[in-house]
Order: sequence, then C-alpha cells, then structure tokens
Amino acid sequence: MNRRPQQSAPHSGAPAPRRRRSPGRLLAGPLSVIGHALVLLALLSAHVEPPKVPESVPMTVALVAPPPPPLPPAPPAKVEAPAAPAPPAPAKASVAKAAPVKNRPRPKLRPPRTPPPPDVETLAASDTPAPPLADGLGEAELVGATTAGGGGGYGSGAGGGGACDMVRLLQDALRKNPRVRAAVVQAHPGAVASGKAVMLWNGDWVKSPGQEGKGLAGLREAIILEVAFAPKACRTDPVRGLVLISLNDSPGGVRLALGSDRWRWSDLLFAR
Repeated sequence: MNRRPQQSAPHSGAPAPRRRRSPGRLLAGPLSVIGHALVLLALLSAHVEPPKVPESVPMTVALVAPPPPPLPPAPPAKVEAPAAPAPPAPAKASVAKAAPVKNRPRPKLRPPRTPPPPDVETLAASDTPAPPLADGLGEAELVGATTAGGGGGYGSGAGGGGACDMVRLLQDALRKNPRVRAAVVQAHPGAVASGKAVMLWNGDWVKSPGQEGKGLAGLREAIILEVAFAPKACRTDPVRGLVLISLNDSPGGVRLALGSDRWRWSDLLFAR
C-alpha cells in the first residue's frame, strides 16, 4: 500500500517556545483551598446556642368552699276553699208508720208512806252564814281611828312616834303599789266616790262585791306580806279599835279601815 511520505515540518535548530500561564490561574487553586478552609473553620468555630425555653411562672391555687345553694322558695300558702254547704236532707217520701201500741203492764200498787212526825226539826243546808259584804265607813264611825303617826288606839310601843308604827309601814307599802288603789276603786266605786273608808278586816276578811273569796286578793296578800316580815314585837303588840290607812293625801282619797275591839297585827296572818 502506498503511503505518502509525511511531510515533516522543517526543523530548526532552536526549541519551540513554551506557553506562559496567566497569574489568575496560578492563584485560583490556592485561593480555592483557602476559601474552603475558611468556610470549614467558620463552621467549626460557630457557637450554636440552643433555643431558650421560657420559664414557667408557678400558679397559686386557693381552695375556696363553694357558696351554699340557694334555699328553695317557700311553697305558697294553701288557701282552703270554703266548705260547701251540706245539701238539704231530702224530704221523706212517706211518713213513718206509727208503731203499734203495746199493752203496758199495770204498775204494782205500793202502800203510802207514813209522813214524818211533826216534832222532827228541819235542818238547814248549811249552818255557816254568808259572809258580810264590805261597806264604807263614814266619818262618824271613824272617830278615834288610828292613823299613821297617831298615838290613839295602840298599846305600848305601837303608837305614833314609837318603834312599831305599823300603820305607817303598811301605808307606805300600799302607796307604792298602784294596782292596790285600782282594785279598791273598781270593787267599791260608790264608797270611794262618797269619801268613805272601805272596811277590809273586822276580825275576819270582809268579802268585797264581785269577789269570789273574802277580801281583795291582791290587797290582802300585800298586807299579810308586810305584817309577816315586821318585827315580832310589833306583830304581837295589842291594838284597840280601828286603824285607818290612806292611799293618797289628796282630799277624798281612797282610805282603808281594819280592826276590832282588841286585836293584834298577827291576827291578820291567821284569819280564816
């Protein structure tokens, strides 16, 4: 096979010149290495802080008792309806037949009783006479009556100015009790209006009009209480005649009288 002889370039005696590299290509490699190193160094030296978790604030819880439930409303008051009037009883259709009359047996004849002899005394139902009613005493009947601070009608030690002025003691005690005066006025309006003294005790308690027992209960108890707590010498000292107690000093005031011929204040404690 025929080959054409290759023409060779004429050789010269001088070597062919080499190509020069540019400075940019020379610096590209080191700069790349330096850049990667810097990036790697930056990544390694970077301090990554973890995300901060917000601190939770503790919550204060207080236990409080719940309020009591409201009371149920009161039920409405029941209003009772008026009772219906009872229906009138129906008229009887027919009149009841009259019961047949039975023949009653004849009563046995009894002999007549013999009347009592005429000499038998008839006894009353009660021998106790009715107690007298309290009456007013006029000025003529009150002559010589002992008053508070007076000396007449008393034995030794019981007169006016003595150590045992029982009239003064009773009078002061009864004046402090307004109910006593009201009771006397209510039971004896006529005697009080005419200025007379009401007789309370004449050896026994005198019954007042409209009262079941003897004397006025409240007035009698007040007098007995004062006498019971009086000194023994005053209770046992003899007294003569009436004693007059005035419930006020005004003219025509309420006055009370008690007493008999000879008596003691202790007799009021044992009166019937």
